[in-house]
Amino acid sequence: MRKHIISLLVDNEPGVLARVSGLFSGRGFNIESLCVAETMDPSVSRITLVTRGDEAIAEQIKKQLNKLIDVVKLQDLSEGEHIEREMMLIKLKAAGPDREELKRLADIFRAKVIDVTDVSFVVELTGASKKLDAFIKSVPEGLITEVVRSGPTGISRGEKGLTL
Repeated sequence: MRKHIISLLVDNEPGVLARVSGLFSGRGFNIESLCVAETMDPSVSRITLVTRGDEAIAEQIKKQLNKLIDVVKLQDLSEGEHIEREMMLIKLKAAGPDREELKRLADIFRAKVIDVTDVSFVVELTGASKKLDAFIKSVPEGLITEVVRSGPTGISRGEKGLTL
């Protein structure tokens, strides 16, 4: 089961996201992550979603998405060279001797400590999903209070791109 990062340009209208997600649920496919934002053109939004499946499932998903009237353009970033990033906010128990070790760990991973209290740090980390996973595994057991992840978003490399 291969990961597919699919980017869509869609009409920025009410109900479009429901139709896209409904297509997945109606066919028994899972969306692992979903990111939606308006583009430079306020009438168009970009949806980046991550799903898993073999090539046949991915092709079926793309064909069904292309049939939706609101979908302007579609690109499976996994089919070519692309850059992929995910953002994570993680709240860590940081009291006593753990504070310095957690600060060093954040520095090693090029993370930013964005909030500090007497008992906690909130750390922001951006990068490939594997990097974020590695950070979580590196934190000593029992020190993670909360984790929020955006899911991957991406853009193709070179001249090829998802534009109107």
